[in-house]
Amino acid sequence: MSASSRASAPPRVLTVAGSDSGGGAGIQADLKTMLALGVHGMSVLTAVTAQNSLGVQGAWELPVEAVRAQYRSVVDDIGVDAVKTGMLSSAELVETVAELIGGTAVPSVVDPVGVSKHGDSLLAASALDSVRTKLLPVATVATPNLDEVAQLTDVEVESEDGMRRAAAAVLAYGPTWVLIKGGHLSGDAVDFLTDGSEEHWLRAPRFDNRHTHGTGCTLASAIASGLAKGQPVPEAVATAKEYVTGAIAAGFALGGGIGPVDHGWRFGADVA
Repeated sequence: MSASSRASAPPRVLTVAGSDSGGGAGIQADLKTMLALGVHGMSVLTAVTAQNSLGVQGAWELPVEAVRAQYRSVVDDIGVDAVKTGMLSSAELVETVAELIGGTAVPSVVDPVGVSKHGDSLLAASALDSVRTKLLPVATVATPNLDEVAQLTDVEVESEDGMRRAAAAVLAYGPTWVLIKGGHLSGDAVDFLTDGSEEHWLRAPRFDNRHTHGTGCTLASAIASGLAKGQPVPEAVATAKEYVTGAIAAGFALGGGIGPVDHGWRFGADVA
């Protein structure tokens, strides 16, 4: 096959996150999302977890030099069109990744992962200040849920009315846009996107399905995929919200606990 007849490469998205051995969240969810949305997913592994539908049984952080080497290896050769971050468990890792992203002139989506779906802590308390002062300032879009907003800003949100206040508190740390995820509120699944001037409310029906493991990772990766395609932030977020809503609706049971969202729901293939 000649070079001229080869298909051109799709947009490239790099996820910097931890591994979920159960396959529902983390690096695994990120790469599945990227494939489903038509971009080329690449990965920098920050931690290995022993994890299943019941919770996180163990976590082992990778050395900073291993994280830096993975990032440089991918970006310096293959290149990248957007970066997404997930689990960064220590201050040293947060600061290293922030430095790397700050030196890469592409959009970045920061999912400030604090706890797992099962309530397991994935971020050391000592790393919170590094997230605030180093990582959020380099984010194109930050995507905290309400628990993470409370961790980072001490702002407790109990209704939609509090989401503007939460967004302002996060924006004060420097991200260009913030998406406050209101999935923990009652009623419709409502998210609030703003850059401090524009405001976008994104609403979706709430499904009676507890199998929602990996929702945050999936949403952040979907946003990064849209940005890599050249979509403006509001369009990338709206498209990602639509994709995640379908994935939640199709979430399925695995093991004895909380199952994952279905990253391949759009493929519609029946398994015999």
